[in-house]
Amino acid sequence: MGRSVLRVVCTVLAVAAGVLSSTVNVALDSSVPGVPDTVLSALGLLGWFAGIGASVMLVWRHRWPLLVTGIALVPPLLLTGDSMAALIALAALTTQYVGWWRWSAATLTFAATGLAVWHDASRYPEVSLAEAWMSTETTGAKLTGVVLTALLFTGIPLTVGIVRHSLAETRRRIAEQEALRDQMARREEQARIAREMHDVLGHRLSLLSLQAGALEVTTATTPDAAEAAKTVRTTARQSLDDLRQVIGVLRGAGFADRAPGGPAEPPQPTLADIPDLVTGARQAGLPVNVTILLDHAGSAPAPLGTAAYRILQEALTNVLRHAPGAPADVSVRGGPGAGLVLEVVNPLPPHPVPSPGSGTGLTGVTERISLLGGTLTAGPDGERAFALRAWLPWAAPAP
Repeated sequence: MGRSVLRVVCTVLAVAAGVLSSTVNVALDSSVPGVPDTVLSALGLLGWFAGIGASVMLVWRHRWPLLVTGIALVPPLLLTGDSMAALIALAALTTQYVGWWRWSAATLTFAATGLAVWHDASRYPEVSLAEAWMSTETTGAKLTGVVLTALLFTGIPLTVGIVRHSLAETRRRIAEQEALRDQMARREEQARIAREMHDVLGHRLSLLSLQAGALEVTTATTPDAAEAAKTVRTTARQSLDDLRQVIGVLRGAGFADRAPGGPAEPPQPTLADIPDLVTGARQAGLPVNVTILLDHAGSAPAPLGTAAYRILQEALTNVLRHAPGAPADVSVRGGPGAGLVLEVVNPLPPHPVPSPGSGTGLTGVTERISLLGGTLTAGPDGERAFALRAWLPWAAPAP
C-alpha cells in the first residue's frame, strides 16, 4: 500500500513538472527576437501540445517505458521543447532494461537534454546553468557548459534507474533462494515421510506376515497357537499405532488443517526401546544374540536414538525377509564423544529368498545416516555371512 501511494505521488509530481516546464518553455520562446510572431506562436503551440502529451504519458512510464521515453524525446529533439519528461522516463526505462536499450536511451536523452540546455543558454544566458559552468563568453566554453549540464541532468535519472534495477534484482534473487529453500524443505519432508513409512510399517507388517504363517500351521489347541494369535493381535495394534504416527508426521508442523485438540503424535523410539525391538524379533521366530554396551544412554540425542532404532529395525526386517530362520548377531556400542556403533551380522542363506522392494530399505538407511553425518557399510562379510555396520556421531556434552 505504501509503495503504491509513493508511486502515485511521484507520478503526479512528474506530470506537474513536465507541464510546468513545457509552459515555461513556450513563454520563453514567445519573446525570441528576430523571429516572426506567427512562427513563434505556431511552434510554441505545437511544442506546448507535444510537451503536455509527453508529460501525461509519464503516467504509464513504468508499464511501457520504451514507448513513453520515445514520445518524451520528440519535443526536445524535433522541436524546442524541454527534456524534463524524457529525463523522468529514462529513470523508469533503466530500471527495467539493461545493455543496448539502456545505453541507447541514455545517449538519446543526453542529446535531447543538450539541445534543450543549448536553447535555454541562447535565450537567457544570464540565468542559464550552462553559462554558470564557464565565465567566458566564447562558443567553446558555452558548449563545454552545455555538455557538463547535460551530463549532470542525464546522470541523475540514469543512476537512479541503475540503482533501482540492482535492488529489484537483489530482491528477485532473494525470493528465488527462499523458494528454492522451501522446495528443498518440502522434498526433505517427503523423503522423511517415505523413510518413516518404510521403516515403521515394513517391519511391523513383516512380523505380522510371519506370525500369520505360523498360525496357519499350528493347531488351535496348542499353547503355541494362543501365543502366536496374541502376537498377531499385538503386532496389528502396533501397526495401527505406527500408521497413526506416520499420518501425524504428514499432518504435523506446517499443515494448518490439523484438528485442534486431536491426539498428540506418539513419541519416537529411543535407545531404550532397542530391547523391545529385539524381543519382538525373537517372538517372530528370529534367533537374536544381542550385545548392548552404552555409556550414558539416557543422554543420547533424540534423533540419534530414533535413527539407531530404525536402522536396527530395518536390518532385522531384512534378515526375516531374506534369510528366514537364520540367527542374527546384534551389537550396539558407544557413548558421548566416541559415537554409536551398530552391527548386525547373519549367515547367508543357501538359496537367496526374493522379496519385493529389495534395496529400498538400505537406501532409506543410507539417507538417514547421511543426515546425521555417519557412515554405513552393508554387504557380504566373507563367503558365509552378511553384515551391516553403521557409525553415528554422538557429541560429547559441553563442559
